[in-house]
Amino acid sequence: MAKATLEVCERGDYVKPNGECVSIAAALEAARAGTEPHELGTALRPLPATKQTAISVTHESTIEAIVRLAPTGAHVACLNFASAKNPGGGFLGGAQAQEESLARSSGLYPCLLTQRGHYERNRDGSTPIYFDTAIWSPHVPFFRDDDGSWLVAPVLASVITCAAPNASALRQQQRFDAAVVEAALRKRAAFVLAIAAHRGVERLILGAWGAGVFGNDPAMVADAFGKLLEGDYKNVFVEVVFAVMGGPGGNNFDAFATRFT
Repeated sequence: MAKATLEVCERGDYVKPNGECVSIAAALEAARAGTEPHELGTALRPLPATKQTAISVTHESTIEAIVRLAPTGAHVACLNFASAKNPGGGFLGGAQAQEESLARSSGLYPCLLTQRGHYERNRDGSTPIYFDTAIWSPHVPFFRDDDGSWLVAPVLASVITCAAPNASALRQQQRFDAAVVEAALRKRAAFVLAIAAHRGVERLILGAWGAGVFGNDPAMVADAFGKLLEGDYKNVFVEVVFAVMGGPGGNNFDAFATRFT
């Protein structure tokens, strides 16, 4: 599927089962041209807290949430639970995690390739906590669902690509310090929300960021976002959706459901 997605991005169109050709060329070029790096510490203009934010925890994938929210006409964005070292994570090798799902369903991968310095810096870094950096890709065209089927029409969603600290790697290296990792994750969660606010995002899709292979405690991740949405980012967004796979009974889903209900 990765190869087919790359071919679509190169051609700038895809063909639906009924034979209709759908162009994504203009949208993809705009997303690539608008892709920019962010680094913690740079000035970010916040949105005024004039909304009444609706917060929900849903049993769905990020792609499903994008397809559901995009037709509202609001500025929708999602957090890409990213690899710090490789654009698209294991997308080209067929891996199945959240970032790979985004990459194989959209024009995100060509956008990330414009920011090679972001990945080189983290590869050269000395710790799996990684740097406080992110990539903003505006209005990326999404054209597949989770099953790989073509969407009737592409939908647009902006993407914030940011890696969580890799607690699993730190444990393997016997360098894990719970307090240090938690402080880094909370600081980076605030960075993600600051980017979203600065960019005028109205409906933001988050989730169990860093609580998969990176091994962070999902309750801690949920609380990091919860405190921010109750504090500095209260009523900044129209809607915040925590799209969590696994559903009720899963550690990740239950941690978020407990925190936000």
